[in-house]
Amino acid sequence: MKEPQFSTGTAPQPLSEKTTHHEDHSTLSSTPYGTEDNDSVIHGNQSPVPLQSPPNTQASPSPVPPNGGILAWLQVAGSFCIFLNTWGIVNMYGGVVTGAGFGCLFLPGVTIVSQYFNTKKAFATGIASLGSSVGGVIYPIVWTQLEPKIGFGWATRVIGFILMATLILPLVVLRPLQYPHKRRSLLDLKSLLDVPYVLFGLGILFGYMGIYVVFFYIQLYALSNTDMSPYLAFYLLAIISAGSSLGRILPNFAADYVGTLNMQTTFAFASAVLSLSLIAIRNEKGILAFCVLYGFFTGTFVSLPAPTVASLSTNMASLGGRMSMAFMAAGIGSLVGSPIAGAILSTNGGNNWTMLQVWSGILLVLSGVSMLGARIAKVGIKVNSKA
Repeated sequence: MKEPQFSTGTAPQPLSEKTTHHEDHSTLSSTPYGTEDNDSVIHGNQSPVPLQSPPNTQASPSPVPPNGGILAWLQVAGSFCIFLNTWGIVNMYGGVVTGAGFGCLFLPGVTIVSQYFNTKKAFATGIASLGSSVGGVIYPIVWTQLEPKIGFGWATRVIGFILMATLILPLVVLRPLQYPHKRRSLLDLKSLLDVPYVLFGLGILFGYMGIYVVFFYIQLYALSNTDMSPYLAFYLLAIISAGSSLGRILPNFAADYVGTLNMQTTFAFASAVLSLSLIAIRNEKGILAFCVLYGFFTGTFVSLPAPTVASLSTNMASLGGRMSMAFMAAGIGSLVGSPIAGAILSTNGGNNWTMLQVWSGILLVLSGVSMLGARIAKVGIKVNSKA
């Protein structure tokens, strides 16, 4: 049998050894079979041995949040418009279709903002959520001024035109920083094993059951227990929304330094104290001061849940599912809290205001306790720990 000839005239080396000592990469050439070393290609009747590249088992790295810049702040501007046209108008209209539409519109906006920031996440979300305060002031005034003059139909159309115009920006600029590698599920059931996340979800549930009791009944309470005029009482909800403007910015700015969960827990307990204090307020000036303070402290229930969920999430690709579950708890809370409060008020001749506020205050206390439990489960009992 004819001996195979080697181009270098040297003894052949095992292929496994040769392929691990490529010192001169200029001698490598690509073939359809892979990469070959020109010094070790066997000529004659034998074919070159194909070299298979090892499979790439490393996942692509997650994109780094820009934490600022034009693109990131455009996401905030787009989310501002979404807050303006969802939370800013939700107190004027109700119904299944409206709620479902607002939910589908709101969740992507708040989730996208969280993907573009890390150290400024809470502050950016606070600026975006300021849109709901602006909408809560503007839309009721627009409706009140237009409806007597042009009628229900055209007043509704005008508000619809405002929505249409202000939703152009989010349609143009909002883009996720990272798309999931597979089809995203509506629910992230694995999150139910995350104790801090579950406890925080309970806090959101109790919180939304409690805070909207005042939103729905403050006008009737003022008319029944003070000498406030109906004209001024109509604007109490707008005053609460105006007070919440600072409650979206200042707490969120501080939350980036002390922790979103710490800040949300503190403001939940403060909201509980305020809600219970309404029992003793029986004059017009006291009601006005209460509305400003209540708006400030409850504003965090709109601006902080999203960055808090993001801080409790290690995988940004699953953030959408975790957000949807958290705000589903918020939706359930806002749905059932106020009707139960109405049933409580209807007792004692329809004037049981004391138990109405006790109901709201207890729910907010439970909210604060649940969030405190989430904080302890995450970082322990150390007071100066950021959570």
